[in-house]
Amino acid sequence: MPQESVRQDSQVVQVGARTPLPLEFSVELDASSDLAFDESRADALLTIRARPTSDPPAETAAAEVLIMDKSLSMAGSGKLNEAKRAMCAAVDALRDGTYLGIVAGNHEAEVIYPPDGGLARVDAAVREAARNRVLVQLPGGGTAIGKWLTRADALFATAPVPASGTVRHAVLYTDGKNEHETSEQLDEALAACADRFVCDVRGLGDDWQYDELLRITGALHGTARAVVEISDLTGDFTRLMQQARRILVPRVYLGLGLSSLFRLGFVRQTRPVEADLTGQRQERDGEIHIPLGAWPPEDRQYHVSLRFDPDALPVEEEVRAARVTLRAERADASREPCADTQALIVRRRATPDFRFNPPPSLTQAESLRELGMAMRACADAAQNERWPEADRELALALELAAILGDTERLALLRKVSSIGPDGRPRVRQGMSRGYIQLIGLESARTGAPDSDPVDKTQLPPEGGGPVRRECPRCHAVTTAARPRHCEECGYAFADGAGGAGGQGAGAQGAGAEGSAPEGPGESEGLSRAGGSGRAQGSGRTPGSDRAGDGGPVDAS
Repeated sequence: MPQESVRQDSQVVQVGARTPLPLEFSVELDASSDLAFDESRADALLTIRARPTSDPPAETAAAEVLIMDKSLSMAGSGKLNEAKRAMCAAVDALRDGTYLGIVAGNHEAEVIYPPDGGLARVDAAVREAARNRVLVQLPGGGTAIGKWLTRADALFATAPVPASGTVRHAVLYTDGKNEHETSEQLDEALAACADRFVCDVRGLGDDWQYDELLRITGALHGTARAVVEISDLTGDFTRLMQQARRILVPRVYLGLGLSSLFRLGFVRQTRPVEADLTGQRQERDGEIHIPLGAWPPEDRQYHVSLRFDPDALPVEEEVRAARVTLRAERADASREPCADTQALIVRRRATPDFRFNPPPSLTQAESLRELGMAMRACADAAQNERWPEADRELALALELAAILGDTERLALLRKVSSIGPDGRPRVRQGMSRGYIQLIGLESARTGAPDSDPVDKTQLPPEGGGPVRRECPRCHAVTTAARPRHCEECGYAFADGAGGAGGQGAGAQGAGAEGSAPEGPGESEGLSRAGGSGRAQGSGRTPGSDRAGDGGPVDAS
């Protein structure tokens, strides 16, 4: 029998399995329906939008675990005292009725509140007791983030409300590298925590490692940010708690029903942050389920890529490659559709060597990924003092950021660059390690779909458009404004291969003191692609209801 949502002493009580969701979801599918004769992959870009169903939106039961780094490195520069202020501010910002636990971590993980373990329901007395426990912590020991996350997971399991209908959110900060456990141990912890709670991570100061933070947030669907000035942590943690209160649906899944002719290549989140979700796939009820984390009212974008044997696909015949169903987990752990099902329809054309450009949105997604890879390569090279390589990657990143109109990352890249005697941008010498890490960390932040500044209806300049490159190692084809790496295996293309310019081409003068182009200009822009179809709410792409053979063939 369905339960009712009631409030008791400011507590949000678990809702029943059939209670309407507090968010209304929609799915837009953008894909090219035409495939070249010898093509072996089909790609689609999914934009998922979530809007509240009431104003103000109903609140959802929540559990919060705060993770503080108390390792010995926190003893210097007043870092631990500032971190304690931030933790106390986070406690104060929690909504009454939230279930709270606090973990203090070094090379071990200690539950410091509640002192007898479990989670405590927040009220005024709980806040005061939690703050007192935070304030008496002393620095010491090393860093083992995997243990911290594992302990947080165990705390969430003690919540007196069902996991299926409860927002489980954690936040941690660290000021150093994860030196007291192996990379494999961290990966094991992340795999065990995946799809159990979401976690936001902050790098404090400049001694942390950006790739470790991105691994955590990629697995746990959180955000990673740098807090270079220690005094900024309090305001950041307060905002994090306010943002966590906006989460209304604890778990959402992308359900993919593939036909027998197709297999999954990858699923990547492309906006507002980049993350490869392929390794989180689950098999359930004949579908592949990809966890998409917890949702507030916002928009996100995903790139889905399928593989197939071209010889097995009929020619000049519409085929349903996949059904795309967005599913929300309910209080009884069922995963029910929460938006209209979409169909990815493809047609293999009969003309050999005839190429179809992908939709501009997919080309842009690939270019965003290239930008992120260039930023990470620049950060890695600078960190290891490989300056010529860092300069080349910086020039490429500046060029791509300008082409894409990514003003925020363009501004960051200009801050860390100067103009060399040859007129080309170079990484500033003497730049702090924190800024190098910031370049790597910001490589994954792409912005919300609605903030996309690129006018997709604008034709590129003459001779421009997306560039196709075939990988000499795995023979996959990558299409982007500046394809420099194979999308499939990560192979770095040689300068000038596949019809693209050399590394950093066109980037001259794009440094801090230079004037980088703000749009396509003389660089290659995004093309207007034909054969693209967009479906919203109808469950079909254009052409799926064509006359003749009665509609698309279901290859399953």
